[in-house]
Amino acid sequence: MNIDEKYMRRCLELAQKATGNTYPNPMVGCVIVHEDRIIGEGFHERAGLPHAEINAIRSVKEVHLLPHSTIYVSLEPCAHYGKTPPCANAIVASGIKRAVIGCLDAHAKVNGKGKEILENAGIKVSTGILEQECLNLNRRFFTFHEKKRPYIFLKWARSGDDFIDQDYRATAISNSMAKQWVHAFRSREHAIMVGTKTALTDNPTLTTREVFGRNPVRIVIDLDLKIPTNYNIYNNEAQTIVFNTIKEDEGQVTFIKVNREDLLSELLNHLHRLQIQSLIVEGGAETLRQFIANDLWDEAIVIINPALRLGNGTQAPQFDQTPYLIQKLRDNEIQFYKNDRS
Repeated sequence: MNIDEKYMRRCLELAQKATGNTYPNPMVGCVIVHEDRIIGEGFHERAGLPHAEINAIRSVKEVHLLPHSTIYVSLEPCAHYGKTPPCANAIVASGIKRAVIGCLDAHAKVNGKGKEILENAGIKVSTGILEQECLNLNRRFFTFHEKKRPYIFLKWARSGDDFIDQDYRATAISNSMAKQWVHAFRSREHAIMVGTKTALTDNPTLTTREVFGRNPVRIVIDLDLKIPTNYNIYNNEAQTIVFNTIKEDEGQVTFIKVNREDLLSELLNHLHRLQIQSLIVEGGAETLRQFIANDLWDEAIVIINPALRLGNGTQAPQFDQTPYLIQKLRDNEIQFYKNDRS
């Protein structure tokens, strides 16, 4: 590992401290180094708060060293005025003469413009350091801006004999450790989706009550508005959006009217307009099958209880993929998949 990779890796470590908290912004870490010594560092903690570069510059106590230092940042510094001023300008103003960037920003308002500002100011810029790791860190952000849809996770739990319930009734499949893992996973993602049947059968809350973390936005496909308003998805624990064919309304529960034809495409277009960057599709089986059939997924997570035999019920989605990782949680296993075609 060379010295630039060493400090870019630290940028990635810092950026991950804000996982799940920066929407709609990306996660970014920044380190300022003088003669192989970190003199300042920071990360973007939440949308509306200072960006990583500003936090790093402000953390430097030996300000006189800045003109002789290198700034490392995992994502190209912003070049536009939003809720905060451009970070590229702040770097120029600091007097720093060298910048190392992990990857360029796909956002149309940046996309090379931040790098250009630095270079025009006489700052030596290096890019593409640990580029793949930096791109992967913000794969939700990049997918959102490049494909105009959220980054999509599919998730379900199944028994050893390939059912997701018993006799078509809500059935506990995963153990307590797996359940906590799922709730931590939910807290990192922007939104979570279920269909009508799952909402009626399981009456889920779709929150992170098993862990300390933010609740995702709840997305419900209920085309005919069959779910009673006293069900959990209508409580005030999280924002809820209901896609239906009957009415439009906004509030703690937002109703968005859609057509049955080309439903997924229309739904994803709405989620893009609403700035939803990542989506967990958690059920039910038919909803999951539609996403699989249309190849609309980026990652999939399948929790398996191998010893559990349910005998009858709803068949788990058929999924002809090979996991890239298998994690054991006592008597459960979690299989992780990536869609290389997405």
